[in-house]
Amino acid sequence: MADTYTAALERSNRLEQDILTNPKKYRVLTGDRPTGRLHIGHYFGSLQNRVRLARLGIPVYIVIADYQVLTDHDAFSEIAQNTKQLAIDYLAAGIQPSEDVFIFPHSYVPEANQLMLPFLTLVTNAELSRNPTVKEEIGSAGLKSVNAGMYTYPVHQACDILFCKANLVPVGKDQLPHLEMTRTIARRFNEKFCADKTVSTELGKSVFPEVGKPVFPEPEALLSKTPSILGLDGSQKMSKSRGNAIMLSATEDETAALIKKAKTDSERLITYEPEKRPEVANLLMLISLCTGEEPVLIAEKIGEGGGGKLKAVLTEALNEKLRPLRAERKKLEADEAYIRQVLTDGAQKAQKIAARTLEEVRSVMNMKI
Repeated sequence: MADTYTAALERSNRLEQDILTNPKKYRVLTGDRPTGRLHIGHYFGSLQNRVRLARLGIPVYIVIADYQVLTDHDAFSEIAQNTKQLAIDYLAAGIQPSEDVFIFPHSYVPEANQLMLPFLTLVTNAELSRNPTVKEEIGSAGLKSVNAGMYTYPVHQACDILFCKANLVPVGKDQLPHLEMTRTIARRFNEKFCADKTVSTELGKSVFPEVGKPVFPEPEALLSKTPSILGLDGSQKMSKSRGNAIMLSATEDETAALIKKAKTDSERLITYEPEKRPEVANLLMLISLCTGEEPVLIAEKIGEGGGGKLKAVLTEALNEKLRPLRAERKKLEADEAYIRQVLTDGAQKAQKIAARTLEEVRSVMNMKI
């Protein structure tokens, strides 16, 4: 697994260099499940990168994976509201909808979901069962009974990525198994159904191959460079369900109160030692993400100020960083018609792309009548 990650990281670094000079060679698919509003872990871990990629001129399609909420959540009554809140978070963070940048719920793109059946025939039950990311999600959700949707989650994710022929997917290390499943499905589809059995995965391969060529690209991972952000408890990944997150929609006073409760340690001298002092290091890293200053230098400035000074510095830095986003968020929350229009327009654009892909799929599978 370590060798696989190292290889993926090296490939990702080469991709980073190439997209700076050849952004139009790529198409990005990224997104989230609408299980609640986004928190600062999402902001630093993925939202800022999405904005960066879009501003480079790369087409960026953001899927709100509403169907996938049903795999391990019972709160389906909140899906519509959560979908709108996600869209607000995206827009407030700097995503600007255009012809090449749009947001859509995948339940509104039936043509993309139709890929699920042929894709399921290309993987085995054993492959689905041993997916490490699925196992982890089952464990973290504490599920006693696991529905089939959870096991087929990676295949549905492949539908989201491949319907638009995305060839670049921003992911963290824990999402690599899902993306590898997508690559496997794309490769097997091309080998089984396409006349040309030679599948190229070279950088810059056309996302719309010629007739007789492979239908789907094998998407590459663009690995996040942001360090893993722990929750305020300092021991687990930041998550709303764990109660250790600061939401982007939180007020400045709410942010201050949450940070005040953050776990540190009893040592007065603040130092940046991630292995020895993970809670302190995590708060220093959050300050660094806000200010751009190295965590070690921040620790030196705080010195003997202890946990109280550390939390005060973080509160000020985070509130300063998020102030423009939060102001924009308030404006967007007051304009529900605009949010609905953004999602509707995005779904229509996604449908057009998906319909074209579905036609190609029907053609190579000899199903056109």
